[in-house]
Amino acid sequence: MSGDHDESGYTAERIQVLDGLLAVRKRPSMYIGSTDKRGLHHLVYEVVDNSIDEAMGGYCDSIDVRLLEDGSVEISDNGRGIPVDLHPKYKLPAVEIVMTKLHAGGKFDKKSYKVSGGLHGVGVSVVNALSESLRITIERDGNKYTQRYKRGVTDGKLEELGPSQGHGTTVRFKPDAEIFSDVVFNYDTLAKRMRELAFLNRGITIKIKDELTGHEDHFQYDGGLLSFVEYLNQGKNPLHEDIVYFEKEQNGISLELAVQYTDKYSQTILSFVNNINTIEGGTHMSGFRAGLTLVVNDYARKNRLLKDKDIGLEGDDVRDGITAVINLKVPEPQFEGQTKTRLGNNEVKGIVQSILYEQMKEYFEENPTVAQSIIGKAVLAAQAREAARKARELTRRKNLLEGGTLPGKLADCSEKDASKSEIYLVEGDSAGGSAKQGRDRVFQAILPLRGKIINVEKAKLTKILKNNEITTIITALGTGIGEDFDISRCRYHKVIIMTDADVDGAHIRTLLLTFFYRYLRGLIEAGYIYVAQPPLYGIKVGKGLTYVFSDQELEEHTRSLESRYSVQRYKGLGEMNPEQLWETTMNPENRTLLKVTIEDAERADELFSILMGEEVEHRRNFIEKHAAEVSNLDV
Repeated sequence: MSGDHDESGYTAERIQVLDGLLAVRKRPSMYIGSTDKRGLHHLVYEVVDNSIDEAMGGYCDSIDVRLLEDGSVEISDNGRGIPVDLHPKYKLPAVEIVMTKLHAGGKFDKKSYKVSGGLHGVGVSVVNALSESLRITIERDGNKYTQRYKRGVTDGKLEELGPSQGHGTTVRFKPDAEIFSDVVFNYDTLAKRMRELAFLNRGITIKIKDELTGHEDHFQYDGGLLSFVEYLNQGKNPLHEDIVYFEKEQNGISLELAVQYTDKYSQTILSFVNNINTIEGGTHMSGFRAGLTLVVNDYARKNRLLKDKDIGLEGDDVRDGITAVINLKVPEPQFEGQTKTRLGNNEVKGIVQSILYEQMKEYFEENPTVAQSIIGKAVLAAQAREAARKARELTRRKNLLEGGTLPGKLADCSEKDASKSEIYLVEGDSAGGSAKQGRDRVFQAILPLRGKIINVEKAKLTKILKNNEITTIITALGTGIGEDFDISRCRYHKVIIMTDADVDGAHIRTLLLTFFYRYLRGLIEAGYIYVAQPPLYGIKVGKGLTYVFSDQELEEHTRSLESRYSVQRYKGLGEMNPEQLWETTMNPENRTLLKVTIEDAERADELFSILMGEEVEHRRNFIEKHAAEVSNLDV
């Protein structure tokens, strides 16, 4: 770590101003993607990214994030501290220019930062513009300084607070309620991102604490990507003990990769460019997929693991069961959109493909046993793919022979416009009967499900396609599955899972969500999957009946009642008559639906593996850890 005196040349004259701070408050979504929860959390990421850039330059090894009781957040690092000397052109302290001018920062000058996540240079000034108030404190060159801002405008001169023994920057800001629909930060969302950054930046310590709840985490991983893959593979059985790992640079672009295959049928691939989670992929992902498919096929042919008559292994075959983390460092990345979720640099594809091919080829030659187990799994995946294709063709032919009829137990709606139609997947015939009677037949379809569907986490696609409930759901939705999946054919734009509020209901819901997540993920990505929220209790006062949806709501409501009342607990949907079910759970005017998102794909992947997989020990550990959080145990 550097001392207090900065000899790196990171001074005021290195701060380049490209534009003024214009229109950020008028059009915030242009800069942070949205003004909902995602945009709110993006503010924290932008500030933390500046600290990470300092860490990547070797100037910082500790970052502290604190959610404060007044709704503000404070981010501190022990980096060099933003320069405070006067800018030669603007005659203002450099920090004031960084905080109040758009596109002002040291990111455009390779002498200050070789590689940076915040390359757009709009980060901290945009955070300032969208904050009700912001205070920055800097320790640098033996002194401590502070300056305040309100909604992006300077609120007082830079103050010198006296001598300091340390070095670094602290930014404390309160998001503006005039801009954001919700200004409450979610601890788990932020903690996930901090954990990610600690994995990607080996050795750095990131602490996060919520002052209101007392929740806190310290993340520090000397294993870097190796630790990341180990974390992602909790609850899974690895095919090979050692994680394949390499780091290589070519034409100024650095690729770090960690790979481990498991006996699962799904794939988990996370990609990052300059610490930015590129959830939409891009040219680096194209290079990764092409390189891996090529090297596995070439090695398999060369070593007679694939015969000449055998069909080649496709991309999905060679990625069957893979867990991989790709960490790329690109000096001048071209991200599509300010939210930086897709990489566009054309030259990156070839570089990633050639590095991966050479490194994996070398690894396979030095570790033939591992290569054989990976290729063996890929061959099985290819055979399963072929069998599934034949099963789909058989199903398709059967449907054609039967005139493409919909399942007999489906009570369809009369509306033909999919965007106005919804389908309820209802647990059991009893609840299905109530739902059919209580629904609005114009736009609401009902599909009763008998018993629990197959656990897709433990089964191959060929077996899954033989399950009656699964094929009924696929037929009713009309999208097809696997290679046949086509979201434009979906017959309903709201697919609502409606199960009982008990343990069995929760299990059925989890089984269905696992199926959608693994095999019809496009429906979740499109925002078509919802979970119904039936009431837990009915409170009867005289002839009146009030519904509540949680224990907390029950307690709050009954506390205020002065007359006599009785409480009914609804364990099953079938306990409600059709009118009650409509009024509480199906009427768009009154109901509450939870939309299922893939905001946290790896967390969902981890949970499904733990709860639905075969590793009993991991499931037991999870239950023991979270048992105290259960508020409604149905024994």
